[in-house]
Amino acid sequence: QVQLVESGGGLVQAGGSLRLSCAASGRTFSNYVIGWFRQAPGNEREFVAAVMRSGGSTYYADSVKGRFTISRDNAKNTVYLQMNSLKLEDTAAYYCAAARTGYGLAYVSQPGNYDYWGQGTQVTVSS
Repeated sequence: QVQLVESGGGLVQAGGSLRLSCAASGRTFSNYVIGWFRQAPGNEREFVAAVMRSGGSTYYADSVKGRFTISRDNAKNTVYLQMNSLKLEDTAAYYCAAARTGYGLAYVSQPGNYDYWGQGTQVTVSS
């Protein structure tokens, strides 16, 4: 079992940056695909980014490609989401999630394919 805790959210002006962290418990963290999702009020949860077990492969939603970077440090059981050039539409609660299996954008972009979820961290981008 994996427990996930997100941190790093906050209030930032448009054009600014934030780095989210997802800290995981458990000795098998490196066996999991880790994804970031976000959900704004009234909207469905949407895929943001995912990183494979070794960190060698990453996937991004088109809306964040070129602005966000996902990375992982398996020695620290932590995944990061560096968010640059933030826009108003990036405002949402951000969640990290862990999946035991899966590869490819079509698989990792689906919330239903993840086994464990964190509680979320709020990101608010102001004008």
